[in-house]
Amino acid sequence: MTTWFITGASRGFGVEIARQALDRGDDVVATARDPKTVEKALPGYADRLLAVALDVNDEAAARRAVDAAVDRFGTIDVLVNNAGRGLVGAIEETSDAEARAVFDTNLFGLLAVTRAVLPVMRRQRSGRIVNLSSIGGIRSWPGWGMYAATKFAVEAVTEAMSQELAPLGIQAIAIEPGPFRTDFLDSTSLHRTEQVIDDYAASSGRMRSWSDETNHAQEGDPVKAATAILTIVDTPQMPVRLALGGSCVTDIEAKLREVAADLNKWRELSVSTDFATTG
Repeated sequence: MTTWFITGASRGFGVEIARQALDRGDDVVATARDPKTVEKALPGYADRLLAVALDVNDEAAARRAVDAAVDRFGTIDVLVNNAGRGLVGAIEETSDAEARAVFDTNLFGLLAVTRAVLPVMRRQRSGRIVNLSSIGGIRSWPGWGMYAATKFAVEAVTEAMSQELAPLGIQAIAIEPGPFRTDFLDSTSLHRTEQVIDDYAASSGRMRSWSDETNHAQEGDPVKAATAILTIVDTPQMPVRLALGGSCVTDIEAKLREVAADLNKWRELSVSTDFATTG
């Protein structure tokens, strides 16, 4: 039996991961700002489900939630940092407050919860940390720069953690979903910059329209994504990252080709900046 600690567990990937873990007999600590939304989304699991109130931006609340989890189930085997916030708008259109809000949830909230959970995992010398990144953690597009910046940061944090924690028996992975049919593009999750500059109508403006047109029509199936996440968590050695969705795989392949092409084209200039070797 595995004990899961999942943030943002009232909808989207979070609720699907929680449901599938519960259905196979695992224990789940499912957190959300309002735990009643978790209980409503996941009825009938009272003996193995602990719904806990948690705003990931509140580090003291994260520690209380972890204490409640350990009091109830004795351990935490898998942490899923799923809570997130979207933002669409050009970089110039984004205010300081809007940028900080998306970083607070997607990066600093993830770090607060991870710091609260890791002492438990370090004591038991085992654990899995699953950080929800995005295709936006690999490449960015007009209008998504600030959101992607948070996910690029999640990728860097996860890559470092996977190396720092390996000697302690703990593994970390970044999950990189493409477009999935969750509530991510709803106004309750995806925020839009208050400022709109006409000069960006053909770039970030188009992404606002894309969000409206694509909402709840994305090609990715969140139930299948949750199954994939449980599958990778069950493997003896998780990879550092896992792409989810056909378009995500295609986009990452294209990004790798672009980076390789730039390296090859400018290799001579790049290496010319070293000190000259002697002897």
